Amino acid sequence: MSPMTNLTPLKARRALEALRAGVPSHDAVAALGSLQTAIDDRFSELLAAATDPNRPEPPGGMLIGGGFGSGKSHALEHLAARALQANFVVSKVVISKETGLHDPVKVLRAAVEEARAPGRRGCAIDEIVADLRTASPEYAALYRWVHTDDVPIDSRFAATLFIHEYARGDAEFADRIARFWAGDPLPMPDLRRRLKEAGASATYKLVGVKERDLALHRFRFLSRLMTAAGFAGWVILLDEVELIGRYSFLQRAKSYAEINRWVRGDREDPGAPLVAVLTTVEDFEAQVLVGKNDVELIPKRLRMKETAEHELLASSAEAGMRVIERQQIALQPPDRDALDRTYRALKQLHGLAHGWDPPEVEGLERLPSNRMRQYVRAWINEWDLHRLYPDYRPDTAAAEVSLDYSEDPELEGSSDEPSA
Repeated sequence: MSPMTNLTPLKARRALEALRAGVPSHDAVAALGSLQTAIDDRFSELLAAATDPNRPEPPGGMLIGGGFGSGKSHALEHLAARALQANFVVSKVVISKETGLHDPVKVLRAAVEEARAPGRRGCAIDEIVADLRTASPEYAALYRWVHTDDVPIDSRFAATLFIHEYARGDAEFADRIARFWAGDPLPMPDLRRRLKEAGASATYKLVGVKERDLALHRFRFLSRLMTAAGFAGWVILLDEVELIGRYSFLQRAKSYAEINRWVRGDREDPGAPLVAVLTTVEDFEAQVLVGKNDVELIPKRLRMKETAEHELLASSAEAGMRVIERQQIALQPPDRDALDRTYRALKQLHGLAHGWDPPEVEGLERLPSNRMRQYVRAWINEWDLHRLYPDYRPDTAAAEVSLDYSEDPELEGSSDEPSA
């Protein structure tokens, strides 16, 4: 079946405008497909690992590198569609001033807000909690896991799961528990009171932990909560990671540590069905790791502090920088066959969108330096001009966009949250 089969003219026009803007929609990606076989193959391995109960290591993730306009957003949207088809909950998080990669609390909040559940509409977390099947083997496995003595999450998750099942008649408190799982605070006195009413106050020893640590615990818990609701796990897509090049020294160090954790996986909890895909620009290593000499300066300056905390951060940051240097999967530039296939698909899409038979157009000269987005935009613009002004013959030129990696104080933000 052709990917255009289910497209209406309105959807086709929306897909064209998304492609023109460089932010491919679901319909646009479905129409064009993906030509990145190495990325597709690696993603298949990650999804398979996340659903393997006998895996010895965490599924982890991968880092995709590509230039501006090379198709990173297209690749992420394609992987998101694949994950949803494989019954994973999917969150796409764009790294920004408001969502710093160095801060798990903010990344968790964004991941929860952006979570999409297969075949569901509305807030994914609400849908997941509503779909909990307390009589299922998956829920029983979650319940056993949170009540294990050495479980790598705060005891409040075991306590709240118990209360959520015990106090089903109290919809208001059940909703507060769901909001706690999603990142909102839940005062200790309220939880202790509920445990006392249920005769379980001696079972759960509640202590405060840093918000940063609690965010990591929430990723572990929520990914398993999703499996208890019948989903395969959780896929987190982290876009525009290159923004960390503009962070301050300490925030870059913490961000490199986070890259290591996302790509290598959570070593403290290998059983979490959690997969990550990160994107950055292809010249990040040259411009930041080498250009700013982060490879040498960050570990050196951290170790000068001579504390166990800074030594741990130095080691994790070094590991994250090695991921960027050695494990980045580069987007493959389009060859002639890829360009021809994309051109034909776009021509069909444009014809469907506007009810006409688009003529052949030249677009850009096919050069190795040109990006896929430049070709796509040139073809769409030329067809639009032909349709509106049949006698006009446009001449399209492409220009390279350079990225600014100078430090930006406005991106500074503390990840040292108080205990909760």
